[in-house]
Amino acid sequence: MVAAVSLPSQAQAVLRSRLCDPVFIHSALSSSLDTNYSKLKYLVASSVSEACNNSVLLLGPRGCGKAAVVDMVLDDLKEEHPDAISVIRLNGMLHNDDNCAMKEIARQLCLEHQLSFSKMASSDDNTEFMIDMLRECGLAHKTILFILEEFDLFAQGKQRLLYSLLDAMQSLTSQAVVIGVSCRLDADQLLEKRVRSRFSHRKLLFISPSLDDIQRLVEHLLILAKDSGLPSKYIADYNSRLTSIFSDKKFKGCLNSLMDADATTSNIQRFLFRAVSYMDMESGFLSVESFLKALSSMQRQPKMDSLQDLSILELYILVCMHRLESKEQTSYNFTSIMKEYRSIQDAYKTSDKYASTVCFRAFEHLSDRELISFGDNRWRNQALEYRPVKLLISSRELAESLKLNTTCPAVLQKLFDRERYM
Repeated sequence: MVAAVSLPSQAQAVLRSRLCDPVFIHSALSSSLDTNYSKLKYLVASSVSEACNNSVLLLGPRGCGKAAVVDMVLDDLKEEHPDAISVIRLNGMLHNDDNCAMKEIARQLCLEHQLSFSKMASSDDNTEFMIDMLRECGLAHKTILFILEEFDLFAQGKQRLLYSLLDAMQSLTSQAVVIGVSCRLDADQLLEKRVRSRFSHRKLLFISPSLDDIQRLVEHLLILAKDSGLPSKYIADYNSRLTSIFSDKKFKGCLNSLMDADATTSNIQRFLFRAVSYMDMESGFLSVESFLKALSSMQRQPKMDSLQDLSILELYILVCMHRLESKEQTSYNFTSIMKEYRSIQDAYKTSDKYASTVCFRAFEHLSDRELISFGDNRWRNQALEYRPVKLLISSRELAESLKLNTTCPAVLQKLFDRERYM
């Protein structure tokens, strides 16, 4: 007998399904005429209805929603013009070789139009086949959409693919649209003169969303609709609590910290998915702590994990190295660190006094953990005690590790703080 799924688990499943659906995430973009979704849809739709050729570049950082917008436009146009569109997809990471790209175009065209594909065809044969298909589709009032992801990689080398494609589109009988997607804002400047002259120079720039945009996106993704399939009382209580969280100062600070690191839509999506995973399953609601835990898990760094269980002696060595660097001592070695360590012991008369051999083993352990590293290879023939060394952690990371380490002596924390704020 299958156990009944609890209400919090159902709500969590609904939210996760939303966050895994790119179309739902970006569906809020379709409401305004000023969005890139509306502009791209108008450009492609007018090319299909007016039987003309077009080309456009979608430029912006990774994770800002370029591919999702393209997919939304294609889904809409396939519903509106089911028999008038044929889609060919290429990726610069997979098909940056011109011969490979032409072969892939021929393969997808054959698959789309139920023709037999010849693996033995030459690149020239595939190019001729593409030109013939453009002409035949144009006569049949069918538009071929070429989606070129990682467009800048196609602009390397002789650019024969781009030239052949754009040159074929100059014919009155052809009917095609080329959509280039790239994270390089100067992708159009990489084109050769003969290719650039055949390109329409239309560009849509995708930028990272503002704080207001992110807040609207979070509300769009997390607020439950009445038709979510959950009890109406639960939906009302859930939305009421979520609205109060949105006005909480800690939550706003959480969003600001997230934006400082990465304000792309994909990063917001990952953050919200983690927050939903931290939902309180007893109450069945999200809380401010859910978002704080999600942010903390995303900000976690491997070095911080290595710093968690260091011994007191290893912490002393790191603080001594930090003190030497604070004194603008650009080059120092194990011997210099030991002098600094002895001076601390003499000044504060602490019981944390260890022999040089023990200190050297702790020093080697820090090197194995890659928290410190030796300098350039000019000194590789020297003994380790005399080779220049440097810290591989920041002042903030060291300060955090001292606070989290419950065995850290108070005098060590005091020494570090004094050097830090001098």
